[in-house]
This record gives sequence, C-alpha cells and structure tokens, in this order.
Amino acid sequence: MDSRYDVYGVGHAVVDSQFAVPPEAVAALGIDKGVMTLIDAPRRDLMLEGLAREPTRSASGGSAANSLIALCRYGGKAYFACQVGDDEWGDFYRRDLEEVGVTSSAGAHRPGPTGQCLVLVTPDADRTMNTFLGVSSGMGPDQIEPGVLAACGWVYLEGYLLTTEVGLEACLLAQAEARRRGIPVALTLSDPTIVDLFREHFDRLVGGGVDLVFCNDDEARALTREDDRDTAAAALAGLSPRVCITCGSEGALVLDHGDKGFAPGHPVTAVDTTGAGDAFAGGALYGLTRGHSLVEAAALGCYAAAHVVSSFGPRLEADLAAATAQALAGEAPIIAGSDT
Repeated sequence: MDSRYDVYGVGHAVVDSQFAVPPEAVAALGIDKGVMTLIDAPRRDLMLEGLAREPTRSASGGSAANSLIALCRYGGKAYFACQVGDDEWGDFYRRDLEEVGVTSSAGAHRPGPTGQCLVLVTPDADRTMNTFLGVSSGMGPDQIEPGVLAACGWVYLEGYLLTTEVGLEACLLAQAEARRRGIPVALTLSDPTIVDLFREHFDRLVGGGVDLVFCNDDEARALTREDDRDTAAAALAGLSPRVCITCGSEGALVLDHGDKGFAPGHPVTAVDTTGAGDAFAGGALYGLTRGHSLVEAAALGCYAAAHVVSSFGPRLEADLAAATAQALAGEAPIIAGSDT
C-alpha cells in the first residue's frame, strides 16, 4: 500500500433519511421511541406512507461510517469496509462518502437495494431509528480486505453488525487480521437493545480481544448487566483495557488500564442527538492516532459530539481540523445550528 489509513472501519452501509416529527407521530406508527429497530422492506414502505412527508435530509450513514466521517473532519484518513446495492442509492452512498474523505471498495456493490435508515427526530432532540438493511444484511467476511487493513492504525467494529451471523464473521475476521498484525481493535456497542438481543455475539467478539470499547450509559449496563455507571464501568474495565462511556452533555468517563478520567462536555442546545456517540468515537480515534492520551482523545470526541447534537442530522459536517488544539484545551467554540 502506498498510503496509510488511520482507521479501517467495518459496518453497515445505510442511507440515513431524517424526519422531524412530533412524539404522537412516533406513537401512531407503533414504534418504540428512542431505540433502533430493524425493519423489512414492506415495513419501510408502510412507514414512509404513514410519514407522508419528504425527509429533511438524506446522507450516507450508518454508525461506523459516521464515526469515520468525524475522524476525517479532524483531518484523518479512513477506509470503510461495507456493502451497498447496485442501485442509485448505492452509487449515491459511495460518492457521498468519497466527498467527505472516506474511501471504500468498488467491490462493495451487490445486487439488490441499498440499506436505508428512517430516523425520526422529535422536539426533545431524541432520535428513533428504523433500519432496513437491504443488501447490507449480507455484509460479511468477503468484504474484509487484509491488505488494506494492514495499512491502518486502528480497526473499528460496529456493534450493529453483530445482528447477523455473517456480520459477526466479518468482525471476527477483521479482529483476527488486526491482532495478527498488532493493530489495536475498537468496538462500539451501538445500542442497548442490540446488546441484549445478541449478547452471545458480543461476548464472543469481546472475548477475542478488544482494545477499546465505546458505549453510553445504557449500553454499558446492558453488556455488563450492572445497575449503575460506576459498577458497569468497573466491569467493562475487566473486559477491555480501555473504555469510553459517553454521558450525554456531562462528557465522557474514561478508563485506561485501570486509571479513571473524565472529559467534560460542552454546553449546547441539543437539536438532534442522532450520531452523537458515532462522532465521539471518530474524534477519539483521531486523537489516539495522533498520539494523544485517552482522556485527551475523549475531549476531541466530546467536541465533535457537541457539534453534531447542535445541528440536525447524524453526521459531523463541520471541519474541525483547525480547532484541534482549542478542543483539547476545552476552549473551542461550538457554532450551534451550523451545518458547515
């Protein structure tokens, strides 16, 4: 390889379509508010009919992709192992990723429809995600490219992939290739419901060796079956040498080989919390690839997350490269409501 990537991400490729809706619209659709639900094509079509409105915005997304975009907004380089359909949305997805600096394989295309996530955002800034995976449901080990992975500083695995056997196999292969080469592996737990439903898959992956776990309070408690943040954090520290637990506007709790730290959050008015954890992970990974401590890296993650929640949409749109030093010092400004 003639170039080196900071992070090799593995995850689902879905086009995120955002809808601003009142709480009663979520209830009318019979959806559990605030969680991610997997849906099939008929259910997606029924939801779109029920929403009876155009999305506020559509963009290439998925949890891992949003993290890689955040890393690139800081100036990093990322590669995304994914699977898209042979349709217009598939072409849009890869083109949209390339425009923000994330590289993907031309072999990512497969016959069938590209995945789509309908994200319902209510006035309380909560997000309810309904994901039709499309061909991304078949995302498996055949999309893992060891030669590209070998040129990366970190491997980043998306917890949502563990909802399928082939997704688990993709993660296990990427994990094995990384460990064989001495490349650290990070895992995002993604969603507490997913952790509960696919606990055996998470246990198997974590048991194979994960160097850093990203999660929020709910996900930490789901994986460890503990009742509060501190006991869940202690349990997670026994599973991975490094842990970042995001705590909303408070910031992030950090555990690094037994040492506890905290990266403070930023006071912003939340418009949409979609993608906050993803942006945090991307910012933190950027910091780690630049030699910063985990607490310093978490500070970059908190800054990226604050930008995401202060604007509508799940991914970081602001270029943060010039603000890195200020973000590390906790002095960088947040431009609320900005999409640029």
